[in-house]
Amino acid sequence: MPIINRIAEFHDDMTAWRRDFHQHPELNFQEVRTSGIVADKLREFGCDEVITGIATTGVVGVIRGRGEGGAIGLRADMDALPIHEESGVPHASLTPGVMHACGHDGHTAMLLGAARYLAETRNFSGTAYMIFQPAEEMGGGGEVMVKEGLFERFPMDRVFGLHNWPGAPEGTFLWRVGPVMAAVADIRITVTGKGAHGAMPHQGNDPIVIASQIVTAFQSIVARNVEPVEAGVITIGKIEGGMAFNVIPEVVNLRGTARWYSPEVGDILENKVRSLATGIAAAYGAEAEVHFDRMYPATINEETSTGLAAEAARAVAGEAKVQLLPKPTMGGEDFSFMLNAKDGAYLMLGAGRTPEDPQVHHPRYDFNDTVLPLGASWWATMVERQLPRRG
Repeated sequence: MPIINRIAEFHDDMTAWRRDFHQHPELNFQEVRTSGIVADKLREFGCDEVITGIATTGVVGVIRGRGEGGAIGLRADMDALPIHEESGVPHASLTPGVMHACGHDGHTAMLLGAARYLAETRNFSGTAYMIFQPAEEMGGGGEVMVKEGLFERFPMDRVFGLHNWPGAPEGTFLWRVGPVMAAVADIRITVTGKGAHGAMPHQGNDPIVIASQIVTAFQSIVARNVEPVEAGVITIGKIEGGMAFNVIPEVVNLRGTARWYSPEVGDILENKVRSLATGIAAAYGAEAEVHFDRMYPATINEETSTGLAAEAARAVAGEAKVQLLPKPTMGGEDFSFMLNAKDGAYLMLGAGRTPEDPQVHHPRYDFNDTVLPLGASWWATMVERQLPRRG
């Protein structure tokens, strides 16, 4: 079974929806226009219920099949990133400093396509929930939806997500049991020393030197504290301090991230970040205030659900185009909160770009509209296969 013919027929519509979302990006929990369009289209398609206002701007469309049966959830994210677009495409962002640099515009359009088809055909038994989630990009919208009772209000057996993957061949589906994406922490450290004239350093206590020692020491955390067969990352990506070339500042701020899969590794990283930063600062007679905020847990695919997702992908794309994701990525994803609460799986859909082309979170990135019918067909096929029509 290749791409569903009916879905292929409205490929142009999905492309138009996607490009409209791309031109009008909205940041986390601000997806008012986007969620409004999503809700209107779900009603237009004939969904049995359209519920809005979950996690502020989230939307759930309910589509009931022909007869009693189980239920599954299909999730797409809607938010954009605070990046100024440089793609040069005709449908580029009209909002300065905000763009769809991760393909959430495409995810939303694909799920709308699946909803349109499922509402038209209802060739299944049970219930399909179309979950349009806000605030994936560091807003934790998935966690908020779960806390606001997503799975209690919409009882489902499993939940599935899909992300475009520019580095993989166009039209391929990538699957993996177990960890797919990493847990994420936000690291913020404030080093407070004593300011002085740059020509008289003995009168101060230089927080720039201390911060430099902290950053250097962090390089040993994973290398000498994490078992080599495990994975962990600590990156300090931002250092702020000082206002003039000849003045030692009072304060330096560090900002970074930590990533891991195993909760035990996360504990090691947090403990060592705290102890090294405060210990080094104290050794220099200064102070370090450390915040290690755990944002997202690891995204971990449940085995049976992953098998079902891969089976549906083979039905749509063929055996050769459904491939094992050889290793997880250290990127983060708040679909992890849904997978913590419910069995499910998260797959990647190859978008066909080379490593030299702009990847996600790049100011020149744009979603590949060619794969829209593939993603929509995958979601629809999962519903029809997991909730087969009876009689």
